[in-house]
Amino acid sequence: MTMNHAAIYRSHPQVVAIFDDRGAFDAAGNQVQLDQAKVDSAAVIVAQEQALSTAQRNRATAYTTEADPLFFKAQRGEATIEEWQAKVAEIRSRYPYPGDQP
Repeated sequence: MTMNHAAIYRSHPQVVAIFDDRGAFDAAGNQVQLDQAKVDSAAVIVAQEQALSTAQRNRATAYTTEADPLFFKAQRGEATIEEWQAKVAEIRSRYPYPGDQP
């Protein structure tokens, strides 16, 4: 069984090593008894943080490759500000942050 390492480290700060086949250990090499409820709660937070990080990374890439060129075209009169704003809104919709309303 694979353990959720990120959630264990977050919920049990004394843990310095995790072995899926042996458990979690502190700096002195003592096995740490894991509180599964704490691990489960931390797993939710870790998943939210990972989803936010992924959305931020995807948005940044899309802004750079899709929205920024439109903005510069709008500055030169080759596109409209409305086209750029629509692209930004579409990117935000495509890569929503956790908790964003649709």
